[in-house]
Amino acid sequence: QVQLVESGGGLVQPGGSVGLSCVASGSISSIYVMGWYRQAPKKQREWVATITNSGSTNYADSVKGRFTISRDSTKPTVYLQMNSLKSDDTAVYYCKAMNRAGAYWGQGTQVTVSS
Repeated sequence: QVQLVESGGGLVQPGGSVGLSCVASGSISSIYVMGWYRQAPKKQREWVATITNSGSTNYADSVKGRFTISRDSTKPTVYLQMNSLKSDDTAVYYCKAMNRAGAYWGQGTQVTVSS
């Protein structure tokens, strides 16, 4: 079992920045990839970014160049730095971790981009 706890987010103005953190606990040694997803009101959950154990990253086209995913394997924590935020980025952001047993999700953290 893996437990994930997200933090960060909140209300931010368009063009602003905010950072999210996700701390993993439990069977963390078996995790091989972690990522961020988001779900806007009345929309399906969508993939945002992922990072593997080797540090390889991938981003959705909608956030490429604005968001940065990183990790601290010693903690272990995964981060999402979000810059140049737009109103379309408003969503609940979820952390996800995968190991051989399956996928695990955090409880989500709200990011609202509004003036």
